[in-house]
Amino acid sequence: MSKILWVLQILLAIGFFMFGIMKITTPYDQLATQMPWVLDISPTLVRFIGIAEVAGALGLVLPAATRILPWLTPLAAALLALDMVVAAIFHITRSEFGNLPFNIVLGVLAAIVAYGRWKIAPIQARGEDSSTATTAH
Repeated sequence: MSKILWVLQILLAIGFFMFGIMKITTPYDQLATQMPWVLDISPTLVRFIGIAEVAGALGLVLPAATRILPWLTPLAAALLALDMVVAAIFHITRSEFGNLPFNIVLGVLAAIVAYGRWKIAPIQARGEDSSTATTAH
């Protein structure tokens, strides 16, 4: 299960990183041609969403890979799943139903990673491996 979660984490991280960078770096007018919804919210909020997605993407991989504060990985996944719920609600209110499959798939995959890394195959922090634990003789 851990390998499946790693694959999901990496794929989600790539996707959220790319979309986040696009929201951060693409000129607002050009971004609006690709994502018409950005015209209905402030440019600051669009940039904030991009920053949050990049941070979430990094959080999916770096804490688990370094085993430094690995609890941040399921937290990042849960917050990205929440981001997709909010995005889906936003698109429903705008009758942009074509965006929903994308939001649903990413949200479900992020929720799977969150649950998997919290309950099924958590990443141990450095120094917390059960194999390094000493037993009393």
